[in-house]
Amino acid sequence: MDFDPLATARRALWIGGAQWAGKTTLAVTLALRHGLTAYLYDRHDARGHDDRRLAERVRRGEPPAGPDPDAVWVDLAPERMAAETLAAFPGRFAWVLDDLSALVSGRRVVAEGWGLRPELVAPVVESTGQMVVLVPTPEFRAYQVERLPRARARHPRVRDPERAWRNRIARDELVAADAVARARDLGIRVVEVDGSRDAEEVFALVADHFAAYL
Repeated sequence: MDFDPLATARRALWIGGAQWAGKTTLAVTLALRHGLTAYLYDRHDARGHDDRRLAERVRRGEPPAGPDPDAVWVDLAPERMAAETLAAFPGRFAWVLDDLSALVSGRRVVAEGWGLRPELVAPVVESTGQMVVLVPTPEFRAYQVERLPRARARHPRVRDPERAWRNRIARDELVAADAVARARDLGIRVVEVDGSRDAEEVFALVADHFAAYL
């Protein structure tokens, strides 16, 4: 039998969307209750993928440490930041597919992360029913931003931490809105998280959506 590097990705369940919507909690709960393997995008992106980003910068003759933080977080408008983030996602998704090619299992993988974009996942999977996009409503996003320490964190190495933080939050809203639009264009289910359902109820909703694959 020939090795298919996309076999695991093709059968995976995918949870994309925005920050602060509960994607990681949902993926881990699905994995534990249904015997799946959880792929946590942010964990890989902050570790192995960062090594790949560094290598790419070196190949391009750019500073290994990356661009000046002020140039990234303070000087750019959120719209430009969002556009650059969206433009980088396809390359980062290729690294996800490479990671998943090394996971061979008789059970499915459940992959979660904001970089798992509907337009990138749809051409890979057997059915768009294998994906959901989770996004917080504006009110719930504001609640999460005030409540979660990682959402409130300011960049320590910029000249204007408050402006950098506001830019990041605005960028993330734009990226999330784009994910919703792409998902709806592709017929991928969007689940809005507004705080009216607890984590168990959101889990039940998504597990029911994935029921045919569990």
